Formats: sequence, structure tokens, C-alpha cells
Amino acid sequence: MDDRPDAGLDGRPDAGRPGAERRRPWVVGISGASGTPYAASVLRGLLAAGEAVDLVVSRASRLTLLDETGIAFRDAHWRADLREWLARGADGKPGTFPVTDAELARVRYWAAGDLAAGPSSGSYPVKGMLIVPASTACVAGVALGLSKDLLQRVASVTLKERRRLVVAVRETPLNGPTLKHLVTLDEAGAIVLPASPAFYAGATHIQDLVDFVAGRVLDAAEVPHGLYRRWEGELRGGSKDQEEAPDAP
Repeated sequence: MDDRPDAGLDGRPDAGRPGAERRRPWVVGISGASGTPYAASVLRGLLAAGEAVDLVVSRASRLTLLDETGIAFRDAHWRADLREWLARGADGKPGTFPVTDAELARVRYWAAGDLAAGPSSGSYPVKGMLIVPASTACVAGVALGLSKDLLQRVASVTLKERRRLVVAVRETPLNGPTLKHLVTLDEAGAIVLPASPAFYAGATHIQDLVDFVAGRVLDAAEVPHGLYRRWEGELRGGSKDQEEAPDAP
């Protein structure tokens, strides 16, 4: 299979081919904010749900990914690097999650500097875009319509086409300009989703906290998943481990 950044599922564009089923992916944009495990969990959730994914990894996010995981994400070897990344747990342990060839076959990768990429046009069919994590610089660029790279350009296209845009902002504290930019995105139709883990789902591991945020991103996209325990109106009184532990004799 072709590893070129703009290669399709079989190395050729599929749109417009007679008899071809039209592919409608979710675009996942990864900016330079801390929180690459959130992105990995969202990607695993989308693939587990059978969704197609178009992936855009910003230049700044590669530095964050290298710092947080030790993985150097390379355009020429993106499939192998993506497999290694998705297999890694939030605690950094390699081989935590299985990643199949069939799942990777549903991913199309576009280089961040390729402003002629498919998703840069509103005529390219997508379901929407998930930016996770979203840095404040990314938030500002999208709110101001700068389109300085492919990630920002696709976000602008998503808004103008009235498609779903989820912005999982990851920063604290937030200053006045960033808050204004987030309000601008909300008014433009985006879903602003701070990467704020909750504890009512019975988290016992860092992966649980990561999966909660990723699950909320997928909820906003209306993609089914089982990443966290949902609130059902009853106090649970403990963690998942406590619930699953056998009764004491």
C-alpha cells in the first residue's frame, strides 16, 4: 500500500470513480498542544466504530508527540509511525492496544503543508472535523480565518460548509484573547470541548481519564463508542475496580 501522504485507500483518488462507494471520513487535526494521548484515543474510537479518517498532523504537534511518546512522526513512514502511536497506552507502554491492517487502511494522511490536499476544498466529502488537542494558537488561527496550514484551512472549510467542527482545546489558564476566540468559534457553529477529564466514571488509571475526554469528543461527533462509563442517575460510590472486585468473604 502506498505510503505517500496524499495516497488514498488504494493509492488512487476514489471520488468520482464509476461504481465506487463514496468515502466520507472524519478529518482529525492534531495541533501542538499537550495531549497527544487524547488524539490517539479518538483515532482508535473512530476506527473501532468503522469510520474512515483523514489525518492532519501539524508540524508543532510532531514535537509534542516526540516529547510525550518518543515517537518521531514522519511523512514518508506515517503508517508505521501511526501504528506504533495508536498501540501505545496513555502511560507510555508500547503494545497496549491492537492495531489492525484493516483499521489503518481506513486512514488517509495529508501533510500539514499541503494546502492543495483534498480536505482543503468544500467539494471534498467529509462528515466533519475533530481538532484534538487544539492549542490556543490553533484556536486563534481558526477563529481569525488565517488558514496558515492545512489544519487551519480544513477547519475554515468545515465552518463555511456548515459541517460539524469539534475543538478540544487543551490549555490552562485561559486568557482573555483565547476566551474571545473560543466564543467566536462557538458563534460560528463549532463545538468547543475543553479537554477536562471527569471522575464520576470511576477512573482508576490515566487511560480512563484520557478515554473520558476522547469519548466526549466522539459524543459530540455522534460516533458510538464504549470509552467511558456513562452517568445513569445513580451514585456508584467507588471506582470501576471496586465495582468489579469480588465480595469479601
